[in-house]
Amino acid sequence: MALVLREEKEGVAVLTLNRPEHLNAMNPQLFVELRAHIDAIAANTDGVGCVILTGAGKSFSAGNDLRAIAARERAPTPHFQAETIDALEALPQPTICAVRGHCYTGGMELMLGCDFLIASDTSRFCDTHGKFGMTPLWGLTQRLPRRVGLMRAKEISLTGRVIAGEEAARIGLAIMCVPDAELESRAMAFARMIVGNSWHSARGNKLLYQQSQQRDLASGLSYERNKGPGVAPDMAERVANFGRK
Repeated sequence: MALVLREEKEGVAVLTLNRPEHLNAMNPQLFVELRAHIDAIAANTDGVGCVILTGAGKSFSAGNDLRAIAARERAPTPHFQAETIDALEALPQPTICAVRGHCYTGGMELMLGCDFLIASDTSRFCDTHGKFGMTPLWGLTQRLPRRVGLMRAKEISLTGRVIAGEEAARIGLAIMCVPDAELESRAMAFARMIVGNSWHSARGNKLLYQQSQQRDLASGLSYERNKGPGVAPDMAERVANFGRK
């Protein structure tokens, strides 16, 4: 059975974690399959304009599979899981994580590799590293404060409290919280808004925003002016056709 499913339609690739009987807890093989899909999507910028990442069943992911840890299952390289999340974050296409139910610890780290989070009103977010005497290795301490601010990120990790979807949207962890029955349709509608615009612009804007997080203001302004992707090949056609439809 495939542990990660991929479906592509209308320029949107949907990746689904597929271990619902284990609340999509992530073992090394799941990451191997996920990386293969990410690499394939990265190479298909003509066919895929946006990506949705979600989980089968009632949860997005309960986190790292503790049974796999106890069984000493190993990924292909020491930091394979973290590097897979890096690859997700580095995808040229915009990415949306659609979350219902559990999004715990490693699940949060995976979710933070996406550009946007749409939370169901059943979603629950929690960093449980402290409950098991662990510290993050997959990027949580770097990405979470960039999403919600340093003080809030510390509070989430040091208390280990559960955050509901409504609060996730209120503190900026999620872009919106929607009724559970509408999660898939709202995520797809958001993706269609993105793919309905220039894919060149979407990839270019994502790149420029990523660069802004790695540079000071002066360097970022210089990069945007001198090294940005520039206009799309069909810009003139788009301008000429604007307002005709």
